[in-house]
Amino acid sequence: MKAKAKTTVKLHVRKGDTVIVISGDEKGKTGKITSVDREKQKAVIEGLNLVKRSVKPSAENPQGGFIEKEAPIHVSNLMVVDPSTGKASRISRKLDEKGKKQRYAKKTGTLIKAEF
Repeated sequence: MKAKAKTTVKLHVRKGDTVIVISGDEKGKTGKITSVDREKQKAVIEGLNLVKRSVKPSAENPQGGFIEKEAPIHVSNLMVVDPSTGKASRISRKLDEKGKKQRYAKKTGTLIKAEF
């Protein structure tokens, strides 16, 4: 049996983007992306999709117990927020004067810059 080759896809979201969740339990909420997994096509958003996990006692956490952490959300459930309007917008890429690809909002045409 052959091992399946891992493929990565170019995604419409990046680390540092402000996004809005368009479906699921967190629908309608906005947040900033803290990390992106391109192989699984998932992103972790700051303060959203919190899950409780049990933690064994350790040196840094001698009590143990439960912690809340952010779980990843599939990127198909996210849309980038247009910086000029504050609403969700599809994005596209175009070349600037220097020949470098820039992302822009389809609705208004404003450039989208990710703040890392």
